[in-house]
Amino acid sequence: MKQHSTQSSRQRTAALGAMVAAGALSLAMTSAVPASAAPRHSASLDYVALGDSYAAAPGVPEQIDTACARSNSNYPHLVAERNRARLTDVTCSGATTADLALATDTAPAQYDALNRGTDLVTVSIGGNDIGFSAVLGRCATLGAGNPTGSPCRDDLTQGGDDQVERSIAATAPKISQVIAEVNRRAPRAEVVMVGYPSLFPDSGVGCTSGSVPFAAGDFAYLRDKTKSLNAMIARQAKLGGAAYVDTYKPTIGHDMCQPVGERWIESLAPETPAAPAHPNAQGEQAMAAAVNRALLRCGVVRQV
Repeated sequence: MKQHSTQSSRQRTAALGAMVAAGALSLAMTSAVPASAAPRHSASLDYVALGDSYAAAPGVPEQIDTACARSNSNYPHLVAERNRARLTDVTCSGATTADLALATDTAPAQYDALNRGTDLVTVSIGGNDIGFSAVLGRCATLGAGNPTGSPCRDDLTQGGDDQVERSIAATAPKISQVIAEVNRRAPRAEVVMVGYPSLFPDSGVGCTSGSVPFAAGDFAYLRDKTKSLNAMIARQAKLGGAAYVDTYKPTIGHDMCQPVGERWIESLAPETPAAPAHPNAQGEQAMAAAVNRALLRCGVVRQV
């Protein structure tokens, strides 16, 4: 019986890993209280939101675009509501940097929403470029066979070559190109690159859960890769003259290992409406609050 139970557990974990690898990001790395702010130009603030599933908020009620799994409670909608801005939200789950320029059967290219009258642009992008969903799926699968070790880190860093770091480095010029294209199409706009939240415990100490099926030694590795991705986006933002919003620090302590109610990032088997390994409604609120604070600093909006 014990052997049968272990095998079943590994099968369930592998299934979860496959689910994530197929599309956790391709559905696409106490509540937050938004900063008190009012718009500098009131309803004249034209705001365009670009990006992937962390901006679109798949699974978060209410879904208003089934093709892109976009919610009217995602951080762009919350930021627009707070600042009474005119929002054009073209975020789409699964988007890569290249996808921003591509039209689909159901929607024009995200870049096409920009024009010379755009005042504010937020961009959440990069996670799909580095294949982070596939990384999570691989880690979940490998963790089933070695739950106390670090099988995913060992596999991804064989020979001293960190495959994820290599992908992050390769994505840097793509982020630079995104910022340049946004500036070209919307030369008057404040461009704000939005980083990814804290998916895993910042301490590096993981949790034992069937819905978070990573090996104990891989939590710190996955945390570090999230931070590395964010650091790269922040560097490219600075080089391109864009602002950067840190959503990692404000979400520490609300990662997928936390209990329901304290968890702002859902596990691989969500217990509140959201995609696996994605922000739930509270997570989107926290991201919106971080963006609002950045807009105050940039002078795009002013304190009440």
